[in-house]
Amino acid sequence: MSRLKETYKNEIIDAMMKKFEYSNIMEVPKLEKIVINMGVGEAKENAKVLDAAVSDLEAITGQKVVLTKAKNSVANFKIREGMPIGCKVTLRGEKMYEFADRLINLALPRVRDFRGVNPNAFDGRGNYALGIKEQLIFPEIEYDKVDKVRGMDVIFVTTAKTDEEARELLTMFNMPFAK
Repeated sequence: MSRLKETYKNEIIDAMMKKFEYSNIMEVPKLEKIVINMGVGEAKENAKVLDAAVSDLEAITGQKVVLTKAKNSVANFKIREGMPIGCKVTLRGEKMYEFADRLINLALPRVRDFRGVNPNAFDGRGNYALGIKEQLIFPEIEYDKVDKVRGMDVIFVTTAKTDEEARELLTMFNMPFAK
């Protein structure tokens, strides 16, 4: 069992119960899933670019990636309906806690000029979105084998009802919010 999940089970539940005065332990918010999305716009000209993005994302998450296809045709972007234009992966359970631990403790501190993540990126329903500008911050990616720097979106989906509860939950997971 990952260290982050172990911490959640013990200290985080107790602290959240005290702070928000929940009457039942089942009311305590928890991390439901983490969705990592990588939009690859240049895949419309070169399919090999998408393969590189898929291999990077699989190396980072340790799980098989799903290709995302265009829902609509957009003539200005030269995109037809059904064209693969990105990839995503949904992490749950043990792999989710493992990824969250690596992201918070290993990858984010490696970002240049890092001062913390945006504390206002909550959606109003207790979910947090985080944009990463380059995949090189993850230790699984070898710098020499990268053909192009790509960014990705990481979405933390929680069972929290409000942003305040979700912020407190992620703070207890040591998410480095900017002051």
